[in-house]
Amino acid sequence: METESLLKVEELALKKYKIFMQSHLRYIARAMLASMFIGFGVIVAFKSGNYFYLEHSPLTYPMAAITFGAAIILIAYGGGDLFTGNTFYYTYAALRKRLKWRDITKLWVFSYIGNILGAGAFALLIYLTGLFADASVNSFLLSVVEHKMSTPITELFFRAILCNWLVCLAFFIPMALQGDGAKMFAMMLFVFCFFISGYEHSIANMCTFAIALVLDHPDTISFGGVVHNLIPVTLGNLVGGVLLMGFMYYFANKPYLDAEDASKTPHK
Repeated sequence: METESLLKVEELALKKYKIFMQSHLRYIARAMLASMFIGFGVIVAFKSGNYFYLEHSPLTYPMAAITFGAAIILIAYGGGDLFTGNTFYYTYAALRKRLKWRDITKLWVFSYIGNILGAGAFALLIYLTGLFADASVNSFLLSVVEHKMSTPITELFFRAILCNWLVCLAFFIPMALQGDGAKMFAMMLFVFCFFISGYEHSIANMCTFAIALVLDHPDTISFGGVVHNLIPVTLGNLVGGVLLMGFMYYFANKPYLDAEDASKTPHK
């Protein structure tokens, strides 16, 4: 049963809340780390994929999807606070009455702000390296960004729901596995699934957009395009994490968890 993993979800949510209450600044710093780790994944994915993109190879997206998995390993083992995962953790903890809804709203806002700041800081670092100064190096990245900024809002929303469902599972399923090797393989497999499927992840997108905006880019890539994408994608990610993960797992496991809680309650 997944009940043991759900208890770990509760513990993780409470640990994150404790860090937030001790220092809002440290919490934002952890959120910045998470998006910068995703930034590393974005760079290696688009650098790898670009070699195949220039040759019009069908391996372009598979290679990018495989290498992007580095991001989730960095977050899981290097620390960091990701908004998309928090939509699941905090929702479940609130339904279990371990956290209050007004508190998790603050936690979501602060983690999202930290993720934005981290994306901007990482983009600046990439710009200063000059690694993407050559137009031939960034053609794949700019092509993907241009497409994301022109996709219809409704499609973005539903792609984002499916995306965060998979991303939350990528953190949740490994909790029941033994050994770091098995955990990392499962994480990378789920991330590969969301990337290759073409789903939309708000934090990965903001990192990709920030990098694209500091490069020499066409007029079709703009701040207006960022808003067009991130609003429906963020809302879709929220629905995926809150409803399909938080509420679904709470509802499906409530009898077992209630029985376990009752067994721990001392009898008078």
